[in-house]
Amino acid sequence: MRYLNAGESHGRGLMAVVEGVPSGLPVTAEEINSDLIRRQGGYGRGGRMRIEKDRIEFICGVRKGKTLGNPLGLLIWNKDWENWKDIMASEPGPPSTERVVTRPRPGHADLVGAIKYGHRDIRNVLEKASARETAIRVAIGGVAKSLLAQFDMRVVSYTMDIGGVAAPSPNDPLMAYEHAEQSDVRCHDPETAKKMIEQIRAAKHKGDSLGGIFEVVVTNVPIGLGTYAQWDRRLGARLAFAAMSIQAMKGVEFGMGFESARRFGSEVHDDIYFDKATGQFIRKSNNAGGLEGGITNGQPIVLRVAMKPIATLYTPKDSVDIETKEPFEA
Repeated sequence: MRYLNAGESHGRGLMAVVEGVPSGLPVTAEEINSDLIRRQGGYGRGGRMRIEKDRIEFICGVRKGKTLGNPLGLLIWNKDWENWKDIMASEPGPPSTERVVTRPRPGHADLVGAIKYGHRDIRNVLEKASARETAIRVAIGGVAKSLLAQFDMRVVSYTMDIGGVAAPSPNDPLMAYEHAEQSDVRCHDPETAKKMIEQIRAAKHKGDSLGGIFEVVVTNVPIGLGTYAQWDRRLGARLAFAAMSIQAMKGVEFGMGFESARRFGSEVHDDIYFDKATGQFIRKSNNAGGLEGGITNGQPIVLRVAMKPIATLYTPKDSVDIETKEPFEA
């Protein structure tokens, strides 16, 4: 499977084409919309989250609730388009003089994007680089989850750290996920969640922002997904690529991850046993995070992703106007 997406943050909508979905896969807009609603929830959500009421539309590739084997066309309309349709119009006309952006914000794609693509109005950059784009990716992920569900595989996630306030590692990822669903910060541990919210409030009071770490677990994974045969087909590499393609992500680790660099090999590698009752090779630990040699080993896939603090701050950072070359506080 692969996908391409398109659309600007304040354009008419977000769209995607998903190729390689097998025929006969049950998919419904209702299931995907539930994930879109989850995306827009949580403590401290931004103003744009309150404006949009994202709903997916299947434009093609699905009939009567089942995929046809053709490419899927997905579309999410931007409700805020009504306030931007003149500024973001696709029809020929003079350059817009409203909401022109010439002041790049540190931590965003503004300056490098303007230089790379030759834009004098940075809005041409930020409209696509915006995290608004993740809405259509959530919808694409919903299709992928429907496929994995056919093999009784689940993908769950929860927050492990916000601003240095860390949650204990859960024993049961599925139970942790259920608890996280009840949390405003998607943390499985209620006491840690309270401290995380306090940390967010303290940062906001200072005009600052926080980063964090979330954990993703894939359960009921068979042995043999991925390969060592080619570098770009190693499953760990592909998952890391996908995670790092999300806006503001700065690091990925699997299993014991970076901690394994500080340990002896005897403390890191998972022993192999054979269960005669089931006829299966088993492990009693999962420091590898479910991957060895780019291939799944039958254990749950466990990865953690580090997100930098949001680059939009109440406390300004120094920058320079690309037109006047004068300094300003962004």
